Parts: sequence; C-alpha cells; structure tokens
Amino acid sequence: MIENFFDIKPRLVRLDKEVMEECRPYFERIDSISDYNQMKVLKAFIDNGISARHLVGTTGYGYDDKGRDGLDRLFAQIVGAEDALCRYNFMSGTHTLTVALFGVLRSGDKMFCATGTPYDTLHGVIGIDGSKCGNLMEYGVKYDQCDLLPGSLPDIEKIKEGCRDAKVCYIQRSRGYAKRKALSLDIIKQISDAAKEANPDIIVMVDNCYGEYTQTREPLRYGADLIMGSLIKNPGGGIAPTGGYIAGRKDLVELCGHRLTAPGTGREIGCSLDVMREMYLGVYFAPMITANALKTSIYASCLYEKLGFETEPSYKDDRNDIITSISAQNRENVIAICRGIQAGSPIDSFAAPEPGDMPGYDSQIIMAAGAFTMGSSIELSCDAPLRRPYIAYMQGGTSFAASRAAVLMSAQKVYDINNK
Repeated sequence: MIENFFDIKPRLVRLDKEVMEECRPYFERIDSISDYNQMKVLKAFIDNGISARHLVGTTGYGYDDKGRDGLDRLFAQIVGAEDALCRYNFMSGTHTLTVALFGVLRSGDKMFCATGTPYDTLHGVIGIDGSKCGNLMEYGVKYDQCDLLPGSLPDIEKIKEGCRDAKVCYIQRSRGYAKRKALSLDIIKQISDAAKEANPDIIVMVDNCYGEYTQTREPLRYGADLIMGSLIKNPGGGIAPTGGYIAGRKDLVELCGHRLTAPGTGREIGCSLDVMREMYLGVYFAPMITANALKTSIYASCLYEKLGFETEPSYKDDRNDIITSISAQNRENVIAICRGIQAGSPIDSFAAPEPGDMPGYDSQIIMAAGAFTMGSSIELSCDAPLRRPYIAYMQGGTSFAASRAAVLMSAQKVYDINNK
C-alpha cells in the first residue's frame, strides 16, 4: 500500500512486508498493554466524576479551578500516586524535573544519580557543566553519581555507598543521548531497594520521560517516591499542547507545588485558561497513542536491523520507553535518517533538517520533527548529536500507519546515499 503513494524501492517494499509479519506477535503484546492501561484511565475518569465543567478554563489567579484540581486527582489515580501536579504551567520535561529537584532539595543536601550522567539539559540545572545560572550547586546542593554496569545494570554497592548521606537518589529511566538500555521496572526496584537499605529516609525520584504506559504499571509501584514527566511525550497523547506532571508522595508533591508557583501559595493558584479540554483529552487517549509509538519503535528496530544496523532495543526486546536508537555508523547516515523522517512528516515535510547549535547541548544537534506541537516527542521525530558514535534516536508516532511510511522513507534516504 505504501508504494502506491510514495516512491519506495522494490527491495524496501519487500522488506516492509517481511518486517510487518515478523513484528506481528510483538504488536499483539503492545495491544494487550494498551488495553489494560486504557481501562485504568477510563476507570479513573469515572471514579473522579469528570464532567463538562472540568473542561472549562479560568483566568487570573485561578482560585478553586475545578478543571485544574480535577486533573491533578485524575492523574494521581492513573499512575498510582498519593497526589499529583498535572499542569500546563510546566514548560518542558526539563522544567518539570527542575521544579521537582528544587522543590525537594535544600542547601547542604546531596543529590546522587544512580544511572550515570543525566540527560544533557540537566547539566546546567545541576551545575555539573560549570555554568553560573542559579543552578543547584550554586545553592549549596552537593552532587555525586555512579555509572551503570555493562548491560545497563545497576552498581548496587556503589549505589548503597553513594546514598548513605544523600537526600535524593535520582534515576533516569530512559537513555537520553547515552548508549544504554531504558530501565525496566524491576531494575528501578533494585536501585530503590538498595538506596533505601542504605538510607531509609532517602527520596527516590524517577525521571519517567518516555516511559509512561510502556508497561501496565508505573515506577511508584516499584519504590519511587516521585516520578516526573512531560505531557508532550507519552502521557499527553499527542493532544496536550504543553505541560508536565510530578506525582508521588503527597508531602513531596506539596513542596513541589510551592516551587512551581510561590512559597505560601503553592498549588492553590494558577489559572487554566482554555487548555483543559485538550489536557483531559490527551490524558484519555495516551495509552492508545503510546501503543502506536511503541509499534513504530518495534518496526523501526526490525527494519534497520535487516538493513545491517545495530539498534537498541532490538525489535524482539521488551520495551521500557518509546525510543529506538540506531547506530548509524557515520555522520551522513544520521543526517539521512533524520531527513527521511522529516520528509514523511505531516508538517514541514519539505524541510531538510541541518545540524545546528542548541541551548543545553555541548555538540551540534540535528532534529527531524514535523509535528503539530513543537518539540512533541510522542509525535514521530528523530534527533541526534553529531558526534561519535553517531547514534540516531527515533521516538514517537501517533499514527502507526503514517509513522511506518516515514520510517520506510528514512531507510530509503539511507539506501540512496549508500548506493550511488
């Protein structure tokens, strides 16, 4: 069918059919997870009595905003939390993580990262890049970390040692721009158990970005005290126009509320303007949309493996985030993959992405994202730092059929430059 609309080489058309057949059993498992999560979401809507009044926004201070407060309660039930802040006021995943870290940590406290160096945009938040912009280190917060062992396994003894005098044990579930696996819930539990054995008072925080709804449960059931993420990734269903969430222990969420707005007012203020319908609708559709993204990820892994590229995870592996990393081997292949994804996007398909400098990154970045919401990682996108070992990171896909075509078009671009 794809070849009826796009100029795809016959070899790739045949490969597409082969890939679809091999992926079928893995797609069935994704559908099973999606169905379970959709029932969980529906039950939460019913239990919380969500009605038309919750879809209407407020202005000004937003006192007694029913839609805002209802969304917090709804999301808390979905992820198994005591409490949650699910707000459009969060400007990005990095902003959400920043609010959580500054909400919980105080001068003299120590943050220990148990999964190696965190994602690039957090370097400035913590201060490990040497910048002076009001980061955690400038406020007297100490930082330490330990790397994961080979196979992306936790270094339990170093985690125990590092957590003994720490206030926060920080876990990054997804891989970021690192060549490692996304963490399973069982691995998160191992880290949490080790941290709390060494220090029963420690707060385990999980950057849950890209991981929501990839399994039937979230990290709060596996020892996390707080989880954080972005609504323009999995939990916003490709419909929420912006926002993020912090969920977990009630006392910790309350502290984060005071950091989000102002000490003393906390979560009680913040109008919702005219975005509540999109926020609720996005949360409702998120399990199905995440399933489409997971199918896209599996398909991309299988296709590129058959073309001779190493992918992580393999199409046969369990999925713990929506990202597929493709070892592209060289700069030209990275650019070709991104340009192919852009060419198969609904918005700005005519554009040809070019590497460029971006705030928060120490190398040039190329990004393909023909999305309806700027920067939306649940919509099909592909980005990469232009540095060795030249890995392209593909994520998202709100429509599997359309995303499948775009992935095939990216393979076509790679095929073309390598077969001139």
